[in-house]
Amino acid sequence: MATENLTLGKALNLGLRRAMEDDPKVIMMGEDIGKLGGVFRITDGLQKDFGDDRVIDTPLAESGIIGTAIGMAIRGYRPVCEIQFDGFVYPAYDQIVSQVAKMHYRSQGAVRIPIVIRIPFGGGIGAVEHHSESPEAYFAHTAGLKVVSCANPTDAYWMIQQAIASDDPIVFLEPKRRYWEKGDVDTAAPATDAYPLHAARVARSGTDCTVLAYGPMVRVALDAATAAEEDGRALEVIDLRTLSPLDLGPAYESVKRTGRCVVVHEAPVNLGLGSEVAARITEQCFYSLESPVLRVGGFDTPYPASRLEEEYLPDLDRVLDAVDRTFGW
Repeated sequence: MATENLTLGKALNLGLRRAMEDDPKVIMMGEDIGKLGGVFRITDGLQKDFGDDRVIDTPLAESGIIGTAIGMAIRGYRPVCEIQFDGFVYPAYDQIVSQVAKMHYRSQGAVRIPIVIRIPFGGGIGAVEHHSESPEAYFAHTAGLKVVSCANPTDAYWMIQQAIASDDPIVFLEPKRRYWEKGDVDTAAPATDAYPLHAARVARSGTDCTVLAYGPMVRVALDAATAAEEDGRALEVIDLRTLSPLDLGPAYESVKRTGRCVVVHEAPVNLGLGSEVAARITEQCFYSLESPVLRVGGFDTPYPASRLEEEYLPDLDRVLDAVDRTFGW
């Protein structure tokens, strides 16, 4: 046992380090990830220990970063690309959806693209424009891409290693406002003991209503469950973890017991991931539902200035209000 109390950011750093130690073909690329260690210090110390030929400071050109990574992946490397902030990914969007997502299919399986695209996403840090977005639906909708999001230090440590070891291109979403939250991580456990990469998990058991969340909203859902307990309601919280492919087996099982479901995410509700999840829950659990599946998310506006973000972001009260509505239907 080598259990350490780590922040989510440090767990990611150690996971990246272990992946680089295990496979010399793992290459890091991104803006300011070398000497600076990234704006959130997730790659801190890696260039010093592995050299600037494996931890590469790139120009400020996201399309160039992903385009270069595609060529390196074809040559047998495993590039891990850092997009500095969620709102900076759009210059690389064409490369991601037109090349990264389709190369394996277009080549009839002859070419693999084992690229991990790390994106800090979501709000809650008081940042300026283009620094607090939730672009997950764009990528989850794109066939050929896999999309995952960690929510705690243990998942951060294991999921980043699993993503790098995968032969599929993976968009790896990191909840930036949770980078400094701590948890115990057994860094010496065998990898087989961790949750599979594309599997949801029950974060808290309950009997009265199922709350589905991922990334930064898992903590909000857990806090809502604690608050609801004071009112005599037991909420079951499920961390989806994988957004494409969705693993809704645990959610179906839960909803068939609770009869109620609330889906929570930071992105706008309109055509967000919650729409697909709610539709599938309704299809598979229709005869068990006591009320419609409800969604809690951001408003249908661009992300606001930082002084207004607390009004925009889903919080404990909005989650509890949705839970109350499922009982009052």
